[in-house]
Amino acid sequence: MEKSLRVNSDLEILFEDNHLIAVNKRAGQLAQGDRTGDISLDQLVKQYIKTKYSKPGDVFLGVIHRLDRPVSGVILYARTSKSLLRMNQLFKEQKIQKNYWCIVKDRPQPEEGTLNHHLIKNEAQNKSYAYNKPRPNTKPASLDYRLISSSDRYSLLEVMLHTGRHHQIRCQLAKIGSPVRGDLKYGYPRTNKDASISLHARSLEFIHPVRNDQVKILAPVPSDPLWNALTDQFD
Repeated sequence: MEKSLRVNSDLEILFEDNHLIAVNKRAGQLAQGDRTGDISLDQLVKQYIKTKYSKPGDVFLGVIHRLDRPVSGVILYARTSKSLLRMNQLFKEQKIQKNYWCIVKDRPQPEEGTLNHHLIKNEAQNKSYAYNKPRPNTKPASLDYRLISSSDRYSLLEVMLHTGRHHQIRCQLAKIGSPVRGDLKYGYPRTNKDASISLHARSLEFIHPVRNDQVKILAPVPSDPLWNALTDQFD
């Protein structure tokens, strides 16, 4: 089941049943509350559930995974503790297919392939570094990518993650000379006007933890002229 319901300017529901709810996160939104105190997406989803179903008291909402603040796209929450435990297990067993779209300036060579690196996170910088060979405290990171669209200045890549490391896509693409558009931290020369980076969690695909049927959740790309131009053929 796939559906999209615009609740307000801050919330776009992509999928909803008694066990799970998926939202199209805007770039700049927090997936979960942090020390900034800014309103987070999980707070908005809780309020949506509370209002829609007239629920008294606190609403349960389990955080299954996260997206970096400047990243947009599909993010999934659990509405019950049972579904949270089961989805966490699916993520742990790498049984969730996660696909991303991203815009880069320099077309990768080759235009399709697998990247295998060894990543280490620098906590002080909140940044990861990629190496071609193992080093102390590094973790293996793997993804597939392919070119799916291009213009005179930009390329649109599809990326499928095989591991879930900190800033993995951003770090690995920068390592091969194709940093994500707007990502100053990983070597792109300038920011996007809205402080986003052009990385979008396009879809999640998995076996439903309760119903046991196949679920694919698709997130529309940001409403932006460049995104629209590069993805027009897919609409």
